[in-house]
Amino acid sequence: MSIFFTGSYTQMLSPEMIGVGDGISTIQLNDTTGELKVLHTMKTVNPSYLTISDDNKYLYCNTELSVGESPKVQAYQIKDDYSLKFLNEQFISGGYPCHIQEFDANVFVSCYETGNILQFPLDSNGKLLECTINHQHRGSSINKDRQEGPHAHQVVVHPDKRQLFACDLGIDTIKVYDYQRGRSVAAPTCDINIIQGSGSRHMVFNKHGNLGYVLNELTGTVSLLKDQGSGFEQVGTYNSLPANYTGTPSASAIRIHPGGLFLYAGNRTFDAITIFEIDGERLTVLDYHFTKGKELREFNITPDGKWLIACHQDSHDTVVYQITNDGKLIEKFRTKNIKTPVCISFLKSEFI
Repeated sequence: MSIFFTGSYTQMLSPEMIGVGDGISTIQLNDTTGELKVLHTMKTVNPSYLTISDDNKYLYCNTELSVGESPKVQAYQIKDDYSLKFLNEQFISGGYPCHIQEFDANVFVSCYETGNILQFPLDSNGKLLECTINHQHRGSSINKDRQEGPHAHQVVVHPDKRQLFACDLGIDTIKVYDYQRGRSVAAPTCDINIIQGSGSRHMVFNKHGNLGYVLNELTGTVSLLKDQGSGFEQVGTYNSLPANYTGTPSASAIRIHPGGLFLYAGNRTFDAITIFEIDGERLTVLDYHFTKGKELREFNITPDGKWLIACHQDSHDTVVYQITNDGKLIEKFRTKNIKTPVCISFLKSEFI
């Protein structure tokens, strides 16, 4: 059996985003059948994204709220039965915190509304200390409705653990930070420009760290980044939507298979996962797998690469797929018992 946690929206963020979730749920995955079982629930407000410490002892989340509603970052202990014990919280100086990343006894929070990245150190007991660094992004881009200002969306740690990469949807830039003696330091000469109007949302690296893949929310494209020695540059663009797609793109999540051969990209308006084969520095579309739910928000892949679990914000579908040897997906289980799910986070290399 495997264990993972889901985050959810528990209240309304906007007329288009109405949450009825319970908070953070502890879920058991049957590694033979793909069935899911809810073990525990921790009630909190809009825990939309989760991150787990490398030792599997602690879980951290944001309460995704506007700046005027005083969002917080929260710390929990993961108990022996995989229930959660609240440890403490700190106020977030920003609005709509939409992503969180734990790294080297720090938590990094990305704030969409205010376009900033916050660094919170952790003490030896996993508790959050006050914010020590606030990186404020600046600028705008050509989509006047969505890119009127910076909208930080994600922080990713490079595989060599020397740099942090922050996707910003509002300025079509991946901001880069050097990681020096426990502090994130802006490295503007390393920033990566993405094609204007793309809206960079999330990214992943291959295991070697020489290639990165950026999912662009506003165009549904995947930008291929390559390390040129002095830094990364965009060297290719691939459409995750069919050429005849006429809807408004709203790309949501991107994951690379642990084996490194396949890349998966989700789109909310298309409600499908696009499966790419990775061939050196090229991507080839293998399949568009329709997930038969509404608002495909997030998905994740088990550390062993056998299962992909997808969640749908509006239809409440959480779907378990078996990943075949050729990278395609076979549905094995579906449930609506987890309401308004928007994030899936696995224990690190841990199987029960």
